Amino acid sequence: MTQTHTRLAALRAIMQQTGTTLTALAPGAHMHWVLGYHPHPDERSTYLLVGPESAAMVVPSVNAQDIGSRVDVPMHVWTDEDGPSAALGSALVAVVPAGAVRVSLDETMRADAALLLLDQLPAAERSFATETVGALRMRKDDAEFSALKAAALVADHAMRAGFAALRPGQTERQVADAIRAGFAQKNTPSAFCLVASGPNGAYPHHSTGERVLQTGDAVVIDIGGTTGGFPSDMTRMAIVGHAPEGYDAVHAVVERAVQAAMAAARPGVAAQAVDKAARDVITQAGYGEYFVHRTGHGLGLEVHEPPYLTATSETVLQEGMVFSIEPGIYIPGRFGIRLEEIVILRKDGPEILSSLPRTAFVAA
Repeated sequence: MTQTHTRLAALRAIMQQTGTTLTALAPGAHMHWVLGYHPHPDERSTYLLVGPESAAMVVPSVNAQDIGSRVDVPMHVWTDEDGPSAALGSALVAVVPAGAVRVSLDETMRADAALLLLDQLPAAERSFATETVGALRMRKDDAEFSALKAAALVADHAMRAGFAALRPGQTERQVADAIRAGFAQKNTPSAFCLVASGPNGAYPHHSTGERVLQTGDAVVIDIGGTTGGFPSDMTRMAIVGHAPEGYDAVHAVVERAVQAAMAAARPGVAAQAVDKAARDVITQAGYGEYFVHRTGHGLGLEVHEPPYLTATSETVLQEGMVFSIEPGIYIPGRFGIRLEEIVILRKDGPEILSSLPRTAFVAA
């Protein structure tokens, strides 16, 4: 049985559990998870429709030959001259001949494609694919874990390249360029590279710029690349020459928050309990107002995907889930500190993917 057939079977099982009669996916991560491939998303409506017993794709004629060579799913082809409505209608009849009762809709689908589909299913109850495909994607198999582990080790290499470029007089952008070169050495495109020095570190999503690094700067470095189709994401701290006043004490608080979240993360625990464990440490240390984001997010085919570790998330963590643990403290006008690990949840707790320590790198 191919991976696609295995995943279609898993999808149909969870559709039955949720009372879903049709799952409709657009080109993107959900479709890729099922098929191992997705066509380029654009304005021409393309769907993967999965029913209780059969599946079909609705594809534009300009892409039909290429898509057909990659997937083993019946196709309903439409032309620019005719538009997608008729092909979509025939595909729906083939996949759910009695009509769809409950549709699980890809939450990333273009609005025009989603409305075209829903117009043909006016009586169907609607939900999002987060409860079907998304729920399946949260638990990684061995192959996915191996790919994510490999991506994390490439990020370690790129981070070391960034550390090597740190010195007074360099700009944030020059350090980022060194990190991108480190990714390139491993044939990995850099997906993002945040270098936030000195007071810029107080902005969690700072845009790397031309600020010149100075002695006494704390530097937040948040990077990720795409290795073999799978992303990495990690944040480490560096210090230029010597730490700014008060840095060591704040770093210690963030480190304790990481450890508390690690200790709380166990199968069967709600995601919000992990967020609370990290947040309580920071709040009790007097820095609660400076922890301004969630504790973590899932990682898989996408850099940000469920589960999300927030104060309100009731998602129950399960063995095989991969997510970040990344508490931070951001003090305006001074510096910011974030320590981020990507972990896979094992039966006895989290396993860290990176091999780099969380201690701050000190650049001369």
